[in-house]
Amino acid sequence: MIKLYDGGAYLVNGNELISDGSEAAAAVESKTGVKTDKQEAAKGTMAYRILNAHNTSDNMQQLKIKFDKLTSHDITFVGILQTARASGLEKFPVPYVLTNCHNSLCAVGGTINEDDHVFGLSCAKKYGGIYVPPHQAVIHQFAREMLAGGGKMILGSDSHTRYGALGTMAMGEGGPEIVKQLLEQTYDIPMPGVVAIHLTGKPQKGVGPQDIALAIIGAVFENGYVNNKVMEFIGDGIDNLSVDYRIGVDVMTTETTCLSSIWRTDSQVKEFYDIHGRSEDFAELAPESVAYYDGVVEVDLSAIKPMIAMPFHPSNVYSIEELNSNLEDILRDVEKKALVSLDNNKDIDFTLTDKIHDGRLYVEQGVIAGCAGGGFENICDAADILRGKYIGADEFSLSVYPASQPVFMELVKNGSIADLMATGATVRTAFCGPCFGAGDVPSNRGLSIRHSTRNFPNREGSKVTSGQIASVALMDARSIAATAANQGYLTAATDIDVNFNKPKYFFDKSIYENRVYNGVEKADPSVEIKFGPNIVDWPEMFPLTDNVLLKAVSMIHDPVTTTDELIPSGETSSYRSNPLGLAEFTLSRKDPAYVGKAKEVQKAEKARLAGEDIYAVDPELKQVYAAVAEKFDVKPEETEIGSVIFAVKPGDGSAREQAASCQRVLGGMANIAREYATKRYRSNLINWGMLPFVFDGELPFDKDDYIFVKDIKKAIVEKNDTVKAYVANKGMKEMELHLGALTDDEREIILKGCLINYNKR
Repeated sequence: MIKLYDGGAYLVNGNELISDGSEAAAAVESKTGVKTDKQEAAKGTMAYRILNAHNTSDNMQQLKIKFDKLTSHDITFVGILQTARASGLEKFPVPYVLTNCHNSLCAVGGTINEDDHVFGLSCAKKYGGIYVPPHQAVIHQFAREMLAGGGKMILGSDSHTRYGALGTMAMGEGGPEIVKQLLEQTYDIPMPGVVAIHLTGKPQKGVGPQDIALAIIGAVFENGYVNNKVMEFIGDGIDNLSVDYRIGVDVMTTETTCLSSIWRTDSQVKEFYDIHGRSEDFAELAPESVAYYDGVVEVDLSAIKPMIAMPFHPSNVYSIEELNSNLEDILRDVEKKALVSLDNNKDIDFTLTDKIHDGRLYVEQGVIAGCAGGGFENICDAADILRGKYIGADEFSLSVYPASQPVFMELVKNGSIADLMATGATVRTAFCGPCFGAGDVPSNRGLSIRHSTRNFPNREGSKVTSGQIASVALMDARSIAATAANQGYLTAATDIDVNFNKPKYFFDKSIYENRVYNGVEKADPSVEIKFGPNIVDWPEMFPLTDNVLLKAVSMIHDPVTTTDELIPSGETSSYRSNPLGLAEFTLSRKDPAYVGKAKEVQKAEKARLAGEDIYAVDPELKQVYAAVAEKFDVKPEETEIGSVIFAVKPGDGSAREQAASCQRVLGGMANIAREYATKRYRSNLINWGMLPFVFDGELPFDKDDYIFVKDIKKAIVEKNDTVKAYVANKGMKEMELHLGALTDDEREIILKGCLINYNKR
């Protein structure tokens, strides 16, 4: 079904793969007449050509990328715009789209959400941007319909910024990287590796894009096969996939922890651009006659069955057939795995075996939504499966969210919406709510099956600290519809006798022309920005001192820590325009004591900055500095005091910068990790002036210990990777921390205290 190569491979003439080895180059030459090597052949990938075209440096090993277009949604754009404004923003240098698909239905009371939307519209007018009002489109569907272009690059402040199926290399990053582009700075990364995703065969009837995506995620996530690499989709199997289908696979590549994706394009992609009235944006993309890949994932599409990703990660993958055949054993195993994600909290009553009814798995909810599930073809196929059936009058419910108003309109015109509504399903407007915990939250102990992007703990909106626990399993829209047809009993779409009608899609651009504000190249400096009472400026950050003292206020030993655990999504995101208000929720579902502990450390730092007695604020510091003084001549009044969290592998999931910025505004100065799950989380730490430490070996410190880092400023200035640190309250036990690779700009950002300070130079 899926095979991973042990090493790299050459691609010859677009389809034949030759595994790397001592004879590989000779084999390539014999077939093509071209004498080459890995370094030269690597230039034959689509990814290399696109990156080369957007690189502003003279060194392809250290890229400085400028993107063609930018996009953000309402969880992120307020903070981005506030940062850019504080950094001297005058106008948007490239098209920048502000969508409102994440908070349009959050019920926190008052005017908070709409105030942020009005703020976004006024900024689009002032700086020359595009504003997409609530319910018009989820961020990535609008980008597919209106922004993508062959050979172009798009940067978005959402992790699922993926438009590779349309020939666009897109990347999801934290807000500060958007800010850099708005200030005409660059996105600086080493040249990424490129892994071929070689597709062969044709999917079975009933197997959808989510099934293919989950199978790939299950094969590559745990081993990090594509981590921070570009996934390049090639092979004859692409010809057997519609563009909508390719998009459905592509958007889920984020869950592999890859950097970006790109696909070979063809006449079907050209037709997509023609339908959307943007024929000029199509470009034919394919690897050169000889291309080298750092790895290969072989995918036989015909061998993939309907899949399900069980709680609490998209990589926790089984075939539905396997699950149904070994139901009790697998559910018990998932329950055991879940304990790790739930910190082995015995007070949490999480069960799945109670969902077994008469030997079958019963689920309480189905959802087809967002950038992954809400596409035209997914919903049409779901309607075909459900036509003439009904979902029942029991606990099971089904909600469908078309990804944009143009998609919704066409589904109305071809009758699919009526067919779905007749079954008892509800149809909603474009909204990402179910995907981030702000819509269709299941009941306590409920199990929801969803064609969406993530199923992390509490991502669906439940709150463990309030005694709630629910969970999500990811599935394809077709199998969700098949399950709905059986009134909540888990069913694979391949077990349903159905004729898929495959109606043609027509795009009505007037929907956007009538409602979306397009201010590109029409910046009006005279426009006054509209501020709601919750919109607050970033607090002042201060430059790094020579030495720092860190208190470990949280220790997370889970194998992976998601950004949703660092800062919960859902209704808490309504406070995204108030840095201090949002920070109150930091680690609230993972370590509820964190905020209070961080604030206590911050009190000492505020006292130090004010020239007050730090020992009066925190008497424990007197003993700590006494221990430090036995080894070093250090002035406490000149040593920054901050909090630090330890996590094994933090940063999987969302690109939201708040996972870092919330720590920072509470006085956080560093993370210590075994490794960082994603580049984007590490970048967020750096852009907020935090030290991205890595530590190997047995931990010499624990929660509430003090870590003194000597000459940290000097280490950064001199570009040293290794710094000496000491556990001050444990006899100055010595340890080594590593900073990892930092660009010159990143070093300067850390020294200045954050990106805002860096841009005030």
